[in-house]
Amino acid sequence: MYKEITHFKGLNTLRFIAASLVVLHHSATIGRKYELFNIENFSLFRNGANAVSFFFVLSGFLITYLLLKEKNQTKTISIKSFYLRRVKRIWPLYFLLIFIGTIFLPFFFSIFNIDYQMPYTLSQTWYYFLFFFPILVLFNYGNHFLEPLWSIGVEEVFYLIWAPLFKFIKKSLIPILFIIAIKLSLSIYIQIQGIDISTNLFAFLIHNYSFETMAIGALGAYLLFTTPPYKSLETSILFAKPIKYLLYLIVIIYLCFNINIDNCIWNFVFKTPVLSPLIISLLYLYIIISYTLSFKEKKENRTLFLLGEISYGIYMYHMGVMFFVVLIFSKLKAFIPNSLLIITFLIAVFLLTIVISSLSKRYFENFFSKKKKSKKNLKKVKKKFLKAKK
Repeated sequence: MYKEITHFKGLNTLRFIAASLVVLHHSATIGRKYELFNIENFSLFRNGANAVSFFFVLSGFLITYLLLKEKNQTKTISIKSFYLRRVKRIWPLYFLLIFIGTIFLPFFFSIFNIDYQMPYTLSQTWYYFLFFFPILVLFNYGNHFLEPLWSIGVEEVFYLIWAPLFKFIKKSLIPILFIIAIKLSLSIYIQIQGIDISTNLFAFLIHNYSFETMAIGALGAYLLFTTPPYKSLETSILFAKPIKYLLYLIVIIYLCFNINIDNCIWNFVFKTPVLSPLIISLLYLYIIISYTLSFKEKKENRTLFLLGEISYGIYMYHMGVMFFVVLIFSKLKAFIPNSLLIITFLIAVFLLTIVISSLSKRYFENFFSKKKKSKKNLKKVKKKFLKAKK
């Protein structure tokens, strides 16, 4: 029943929500840094890490499902095809942002005498970006314009090892459980030793290379894929409406009020090192599976679907957009009431980011997938022609 899914409905909506949480998080951070406003006391504006964790779970879920499906249908996995799909999807925008952040912007700032100093130069960081270790730029130079790229680097390293593991290990559950066990063991060790992740490179990398989060997504894909055809998850107790809505409510409360709640049970579940990230990842996985299953007989909202299609662009472009919005609003803040300043700032950032991401998706990112589509169409035409000839 669940081995022939070609499209998981509803996930684009979740992608857009997660991307929006990242934008809200950085809006609060940048707003405080440049003394425009301070909204960091609200949990809703402190969900950057949560949103990235959600993306990791979702990525692990989707990638693993596709690998399981390919292995089931062809009895093998084409590592070359897997890598090529990832390259076409991720590399164009990744390297465009690197060009903008390390070459174009410094040149632009110098031409227009904009008072902003990049925390690094291209000569200091090019190898980090080129080999997909932008996380080391974050560790060595702190927050910066290309900060969102760190998670892309983490995913690329994960993809590099994940496809070969699934190809050469017959039992697909083994690499999933192995990754989770190793990462949890290292995280527990760091906690016991009291190692500071902000100053110790090893601890910093272990903390941020959230392979266990992606492996939890992979575990969900495995369980969904191996569900017997005679069983229906939609009618199981686990996905019954009361339980589903209760867990949805818990996640909403967590995202909106977590930093304001001080309760021993809540703190144990959601604020305990090692344990809490695991619980939160499992909740995200539950939302992904339950939400997409609920769309089996329904249509996805067209607007949210399209916004989800450009979520990668929103995630990548929003910091650049935010910088230029800050330049404008820093000159206007004396004339605008604080509450109105916050609202107009957020609207400006979201609208500009959505416009730029839409244009990028249509005229830049899609360019790299056109050839593949055209080849597929050509093959279909050839098949039809040969059939007609016969």
